[in-house]
Amino acid sequence: MTHLKAMAARAKVLPHHVEQLAFLIEQLGPLTYPADMVVSRYFRAQPQLGNRDRALLAEASFTYLRRKSQIAQFAQSGQGPLGRRLALLALHHTFIDSDLGTGQRAESALADMAFVVQPPEIEWLQRYASLDRESLAPHIRFNLPEWLWQRMCAELSDEFAQSLAEAMLKSAPLDLRVNTLKAQAEDVMQQLNELGGRYQAVATPYAPDGLRLKGKPALQNQELFKKGLVEVQDEGSQLLAMLLAPKRGEMIVDFCAGAGGKTLALGAMMKSTGRLYALDVSEKRLANLKPRLARSGLSNVHPVWIDHENDVKVKRLAGKIDRVLVDAPCSGLGTLRRNPDLKWRQNPEAITQLHAKQLSILQSAARLPKIGGRLVYATCSFLQEENQAVVEAFLQSHPHYELLSPKDALKGSFPQHDGTPIGGEHLGYWQLWPQVHGTDGFFAAILQRKS
Repeated sequence: MTHLKAMAARAKVLPHHVEQLAFLIEQLGPLTYPADMVVSRYFRAQPQLGNRDRALLAEASFTYLRRKSQIAQFAQSGQGPLGRRLALLALHHTFIDSDLGTGQRAESALADMAFVVQPPEIEWLQRYASLDRESLAPHIRFNLPEWLWQRMCAELSDEFAQSLAEAMLKSAPLDLRVNTLKAQAEDVMQQLNELGGRYQAVATPYAPDGLRLKGKPALQNQELFKKGLVEVQDEGSQLLAMLLAPKRGEMIVDFCAGAGGKTLALGAMMKSTGRLYALDVSEKRLANLKPRLARSGLSNVHPVWIDHENDVKVKRLAGKIDRVLVDAPCSGLGTLRRNPDLKWRQNPEAITQLHAKQLSILQSAARLPKIGGRLVYATCSFLQEENQAVVEAFLQSHPHYELLSPKDALKGSFPQHDGTPIGGEHLGYWQLWPQVHGTDGFFAAILQRKS
């Protein structure tokens, strides 16, 4: 106790943080809306909050969602309002799990909370820290819905499923893609490192134009961002865009463009030549692409809003396109490090519905490539029902397409590691894993239209 009081000057949590986090956790509870939307809405309603307050509350909110099973179970013990107990446990884990704290051990985390915990709460948190996690049911220990843990164990080895589950309990790093139309990665990295602190950057292990920041600073006001020299994009997403291997002057379609992260990466790879169509069923998402497009300096991108995958605008492009990327709507389970609420918002029935939607989208997109053209189907999920099962069903009804092995398709045009294309090769499929590659979890299949 004396030791903790002596360290109180380093405390990072104030009483209002606990109250605000308890309220945020209550708002997140119904899981009706995406977590980032709930947190952003709260911040807009609290303009007095500083950057440090927002960073702490956002990180603690997402830590709660990552470790919801353990936190909710242990919060049934202790004293005081349940909301306060949930908030204290979430903050405690936040300082242990992230770089916000003064150290990695539980005692150091308690020191960061010295201004807000009472003696009974300190003993309670110490009891939580000393729990034998191995005694918990696996899905509780790994903070996953039981159906998802069972699915992972059925599709992966026990050891691999555990390492994946553990990796998804950690926060994802902040990755940037350097816009090579305007800058070089080495120069941007030097400029970021001159800023110091959380802006310190290193090159991403695999993506040649990627940078990984030490922290998670607000980039919106940095000239590098405002001038379009960098875009926020996970390294895995950067690599996925490279799978398409677009060339100058080609006609390319990003079939599910969304807000356009991969569209912008593809456009830069094409050196702003040819034509790049960004298709999406959401006008709002395409509208969000416009300011990013303006910053990028690209002139070959053509956003196209479509009603559905069989829109007449899609049919007009049939047989004319060199390469098509289908980054299909999916469960997003490969992004749980940055979107932990998704594991609580998904269910087996929704996955089955997604499978049917994904197959329909892939079948529609398959009309676009010309003979010899490339079609890449991808998701940010690791579930076979959304990945291999979709591709296998597609190939059964589309004999004029063949599956290319990543090694043969990519050859020397893609980052290599120990002589093997990043993601490896398993029955012709390409997969990134958080615990193996340090990226979000991505799946892809490279398909080619036969002559």
